[in-house]
Parts: sequence; structure tokens; C-alpha cells
Amino acid sequence: MTGNYEQLQRDAKDHLWMHFTRHSSYAEADVPIIARGEGAYIYDIEGNRYLDGLAGLFVTQVGHGRAELADAGAEQAKQLAFHPLWSYAHEPAIELAARLAALAPGDLNRVFFTNSGSEAVETAWKLAKNYFKLRGKPGKHKVIGRNIAYHGTTHGALSITGLADIKAPFEPLVPSTFRVPNTNIYRASEITGGLMDGSDPEAFGRWCADQIEFVIQAEGPDTVAAVFLEPVQNSGGCFPPPPGYFQRVREICDAYDVLLVSDEVICAYGRLGTMFGCERFDYVPDIITSAKGLTSGYAPLGAAIISDRLMEPFLSGDQTFYHGYTFGGHPVSTAVALANLDVFDAEDLLGNVRRNEAAFLATLSKLKDLPVVGDVRGTGYFYGIELVKDRETRETFSAEECERILYGYVSKALWSEGLYCRADDRGEPVIQLSPPLTVGQAEFDEMEQILRRVLEKASTML
Repeated sequence: MTGNYEQLQRDAKDHLWMHFTRHSSYAEADVPIIARGEGAYIYDIEGNRYLDGLAGLFVTQVGHGRAELADAGAEQAKQLAFHPLWSYAHEPAIELAARLAALAPGDLNRVFFTNSGSEAVETAWKLAKNYFKLRGKPGKHKVIGRNIAYHGTTHGALSITGLADIKAPFEPLVPSTFRVPNTNIYRASEITGGLMDGSDPEAFGRWCADQIEFVIQAEGPDTVAAVFLEPVQNSGGCFPPPPGYFQRVREICDAYDVLLVSDEVICAYGRLGTMFGCERFDYVPDIITSAKGLTSGYAPLGAAIISDRLMEPFLSGDQTFYHGYTFGGHPVSTAVALANLDVFDAEDLLGNVRRNEAAFLATLSKLKDLPVVGDVRGTGYFYGIELVKDRETRETFSAEECERILYGYVSKALWSEGLYCRADDRGEPVIQLSPPLTVGQAEFDEMEQILRRVLEKASTML
């Protein structure tokens, strides 16, 4: 095993280009190599066990090692391993499309399959522009997103993203994207320029939503095609919407003939305790973009779930949506997704999240007695812990402190203690938690205990 391990380390460092990775970190250190998963845990190649507090990457809803999902993919591959959805169809894609349409709210009855969340977002923007051109409104092409929000890595999705640092290396990007404030109520005073302190969440939500109307008016309603919003914004550390926020956004979009895209690449498929995140907050978008939990990561698959009215212009004459992906709606992936949804039903995973979310939040909220913990927030099985330098003033970390404490210590220590999660400083420094939907109090306690040990030490490093 030692020889194999050493060879794997050499090959990983010499040949594998890992995603979003600072490769210099492994000049002297070993690359963590994950060998297997079982339930809520993953194991590295040396046999060390880690609680998967991030569900891979907000993905593995049903947990690891589910043979029924692997078997569904293998059986489909024996029957039909591949055929594109370019003017042809196959059974698992048809069945999955119908099932998603039945689960989605309102008239979201059309499903366009992709390989990933970024591609689903790309699809939504391209469709919005195409749709308005066919309706005689060719000027409507601009899109609005939120500050610090992340929507994907393809050029269009990255352009909508509100993170300057990860966009800069790839500029110039697609033009005509605009940002509005996010709904981080913990930072309401900073976001509103001192107008609000967050003590009235409904008023703060109304103010945030109204900034969308301000941008639409400033740019001209005849130029704005869509607004892209996550039900709970991930980047920055889980920002739930204040009461009434999405109802006001829907009202604004309807008033100006602007499409509302609910980017649910993370929030769909049970993460918030409902099949789709928009259901949790009682709004019906025009498009839902999704991926990740659709197959629980057992095969790559994304989907844009689209209102009937957006499909209507393409149902007559010679109109074609000139967009698609070779592997979008892959028969093996769609078969796996169907099996994944079967597990949701059989094990009542949505109910499990709703029954346990309050206990999860209460367990994590115990960490607020630590001076480095400023806020604990989120919904369902999706939480962020914001770290601060000073809890009274809410002063955040400096760049040097983020590097030294968040990345230099916290991230590494959590892993060493047996917890896989995410330390991030896109926005303020946060720890993100998003475990499989199968876990309960025992795993909540394990997370809290590991976090406490690590954050107690971090508190002394400021």
C-alpha cells in the first residue's frame, strides 16, 4: 500500500489539475486522496474517516454507498449506454422530465437537461434572450444578480456571478450584467449604508428587493431580460431571504416583463426541506436551474425547468432553440436520477430535513458562545457560520487573518479532526455546512464538537 500511495501522490502532483485549488499548497504536503464513502462518512486511502459535512459539494443528498443508485446506472448502461437528445428521445429522460414537471410548482413543465449547474444557468440566460427576440423585444438581454453570489464557471454564468476576484482572471466576460445587494441581514447596516440595522427583517427585505426595480428602471425595462437569484444565497455563507422578499421580487419582475430565474443548483432536491427551494419561500419563478442533488452525485446531470410560456414560441413554425450538450440528459444519468428520487420518497428525506432542521440550527447555535463566532444562519440542512474578529463590533478578518487563521489553521484543523466542510472568504470568512439529508442529531453533535475544538483555538489566534 505504501508504494501505491507514493505513486498516487506523485501522479496527483505531476498530472492532475484539481479544480479551484492552490497547487502550491501541496508542494510539501500530501494531496488528500478519498477512497470510499459510506452513509454520511468518507474515508481516505489510508483508512481515516471523516464526517461529510458538505455532502461532497452540496451534492450527496442520500449519502454515500447507495448500491441501488449504482445499480440503476449499470442496468441502464447495459440497455442503452448513450444517445443524444438531439431530435431523439429515450425512456429515462422522458420519465425524468415528466417526474420533475409534476414536482415543480406552477406551469414549470418543460425540462432542458444539461451536465452541470453552470450549464443550466447558461441555458437559462440564452433562453431568456432568445425568447424575448421571438416576442419582438430584441433589446431585452441584460441580467441582474446579487453581490457576492456565485452562479457558475462558464463565461455567461461567471458574468452573472458577483465575485470580482474570481472573475478578474477571465475578463473580458459577457457584458450587460448588473448586481444588487444580497440579503445578509447580519450585515444589513453595511449593505444599506446605515439606513437599517436588520432589526426589521421585512423592511430590510423590501429594501433589498426594491434595488432590483431601481436597476431595471436605471437600465431601461426594455433592456432587462432576467433576474438570477438563489433561494438561499450560498456564497458569503447562507443568506436566507427576509419575509416577503421573493413576493416583492416576483411583483417587480411581472411589472417590467422580466424573467425570474431561481438558481437552485444547491437549493433544489431537498436541501431546504422541499423538493425545490422556491417552494420553501412560496414563489413561482419562470425558470429553475438545478443540478447537484438531482442524482446525489452518482452521475453528472443538471436541468433547467422552464415555464410553458417560454416554450410556446418554439412550438410552431421553423423556430429552434439552437442550444444543447452532447451528454445532456444522458440515459445513465437520468436513470440514476429516477432511482435517487425513489430514495427520497421511500425514506421521506424531505420530512427528515423538516423534522430535524430546528435541532440542527440549535446545535450549531451553541457555538455562539465562542468569541470568534459572529452569526449562525441558514435553512433546512444548509448553514453558514460567519467568523468575526470582534463580536461586539462585527469587525471581520483582515486579508492576513483570513490567510493565517481561516485557511492556514481552521480549514486544515477541521479536516484533521475528522470533519469535511468548507472554509471560505468569498465575502466574509465563513464555515459552510451542508450534510447528506439522511443525518440526524448524532451527526449534528459530532459537527458541533469538532467545530468547537477548532474554533476555540482559532479564537486565541486573533
